[in-house]
Amino acid sequence: METRGASLVVLIVLGLNGAAFAVPSDTEDLPPKPTQTSTECPDGKAWDKESNRCTDIKSDLFDDNDRFLAARELAYAGRLTASAQALDSIREQDRPRVLTYRGFLARKAGDWPEAEKYYLAALSVDPDSLMTRSYMGMGLFERGDKAGAIGQLREIRARGGRGGWPERALLMAMRAGGKTSY
Repeated sequence: METRGASLVVLIVLGLNGAAFAVPSDTEDLPPKPTQTSTECPDGKAWDKESNRCTDIKSDLFDDNDRFLAARELAYAGRLTASAQALDSIREQDRPRVLTYRGFLARKAGDWPEAEKYYLAALSVDPDSLMTRSYMGMGLFERGDKAGAIGQLREIRARGGRGGWPERALLMAMRAGGKTSY
């Protein structure tokens, strides 16, 4: 019965419109593709293309963007401890995307109050962070707050995110009844 209700909510939100599944124009909105960082490197390391080997994530060979991309890839691969280590190595801890992924890790660990704290902190810095809104919507939906999830979906769309990965990811999570790996 709960799955049927979730499907009904998604159909209402979609407005029976397939545009929500259009291919986004910004490839940075797509989920990361696995690289050697998530397939070969142990926790605390990331793939360095120049040396062609796994290297300590804290190495000066990586900048904060490299570390964030590693954290994101590792999170999508389900390697949450390794993702947290990559996030810990980022110098600018107050960036919205870092706060968002800290929220993601807390949510996946089952700590919604901590996750919500990080999501709200990220949104206070950047209210237009569509990925933050997507992950927050997923968390709300997982907790049974369908209205809150739909509210985040509306915010994503109102802020120009129609058809992008954040919108699609939230819709897919809602369609799956809140049971997703992301």
